[in-house]
Amino acid sequence: MTGEKKKKKRLNRSILLAKKIIIKDGGSPQGIGEPSVYHAVVVIFLEFFAWGLLTTPMLTVLHQTFPQHTFLMNGLIHGVKGLLSFLSAPLIGALSDVWGRKSFLLLTVFFTCAPIPLMKISPWWYFAVISMSGVFAVTFSVIFAYVADITQEHERSTAYGLVSATFAASLVTSPAIGAYLSEAYGDTLVVVLATAIALLDICFILVAVPESLPEKMRPASWGAPISWEQADPFASLRKVGQDSTVLLICITVFLSYLPEAGQYSSFFLYLKQVIRFSSETVAAFIAVVGILSILAQTVVLGILMRSIGNKNTILLGLGFQILQLAWYGFGSQPWMMWAAGAVAAMSSITFPAISAIVSRNADPDQQGVVQGMITGIRGLCNGLGPALYGFVFYLFHVELSDTDGSEKGAKSNMANPTDESAIIPGPPFLFGACSVLLSLLVALFIPEHTGPGLRPGAYKKHSNGAQSHSHSPQGSGAEGKEPLLEDSSV
Repeated sequence: MTGEKKKKKRLNRSILLAKKIIIKDGGSPQGIGEPSVYHAVVVIFLEFFAWGLLTTPMLTVLHQTFPQHTFLMNGLIHGVKGLLSFLSAPLIGALSDVWGRKSFLLLTVFFTCAPIPLMKISPWWYFAVISMSGVFAVTFSVIFAYVADITQEHERSTAYGLVSATFAASLVTSPAIGAYLSEAYGDTLVVVLATAIALLDICFILVAVPESLPEKMRPASWGAPISWEQADPFASLRKVGQDSTVLLICITVFLSYLPEAGQYSSFFLYLKQVIRFSSETVAAFIAVVGILSILAQTVVLGILMRSIGNKNTILLGLGFQILQLAWYGFGSQPWMMWAAGAVAAMSSITFPAISAIVSRNADPDQQGVVQGMITGIRGLCNGLGPALYGFVFYLFHVELSDTDGSEKGAKSNMANPTDESAIIPGPPFLFGACSVLLSLLVALFIPEHTGPGLRPGAYKKHSNGAQSHSHSPQGSGAEGKEPLLEDSSV
């Protein structure tokens, strides 16, 4: 017994020492100033700016590494990463409730950016590490929890909107800068610059970001058990069928976000290698569609919500999404891609509108549960969508013939008029359009107004389980509507 007590004391000392590394004695947070939304904004901007710079070099390296089955391997890489993120996000969120946000911000940013320098060192290791980095590639979960810690409920929508707008802004500017530097100075400089920005982000977290989770809000001991129901990625999905309205919303999200997640993973590669966009044109396309999406999600969305209502806005957004996916699927000319891109920007109103109808129809103490379900379904789509698109490209033999960006490869793909790729250049986009059409049919049955008592007591029994902690990332991080803008803004 005496030996066990000594071991326990040594363990407590080790835990206390580790705790002091992150939080000073007395509970005062290390960092510059008080915790603020601007700390979260800088972390997000630097991380995604670094990855945005690599858009052009990554497309080149991907095709050089997997010349035979480029789209299939691209889908598998992003699919594995998405599924690992879906599985790990709730656990990392639960652990951050105990150990604080700063340590997990450092962990997620470090492992998300770890593959960057490997692009020029070893492409095979680069893609392998990208896949496995999905375990920690959940920076947004921790960032939204950080914001929830330091904002009042009435301020949270604005704060989430600022974070989402920063994410969009970083991806509007960085691909164009990366493409220019790659053309002028070569890919090596772009990789070095992206690595330096990632290191700057890590240093910023270490030096400038204060801990947001107050000491008094944490369990008394770091050894306190976390709720495994809270850390279960399938916990929110199991509750979907308990209410018909929530079930309809979740099916709508799944069927519409599945093709969007797949499109996001492969579309820039498709533009460059099949439609024959240059690197500069791809960067310009990202910038233009990104800016139009921001306008659609701010100005146009507000006008539509006031004039035609929440449900009709969702239906209109799904209609735009069907149109742009069909256009991408049948289009073979660059002007068609630009026109479809403008329609795609309009389709980005769908997810904010879906989130708004959830916020309106759910009780305040049930917001986190329902938003958690939608977040979980989107995480699942981030894994399934890229793999599905890669597999469909592979089935229809849409492969790449060259790496130098010449017209010869495109001509060889389109030469035979009986070939599938001559008739339907982008088969996965048509599959996506069919999926969104089903989503539209399901959304027709979503009630416009069901009142705040959406689920009278249906989830009350869970309020002490998965959502018991007031600072849970799965709950508080998803309370506002803006987190759903994260992926639809590009």
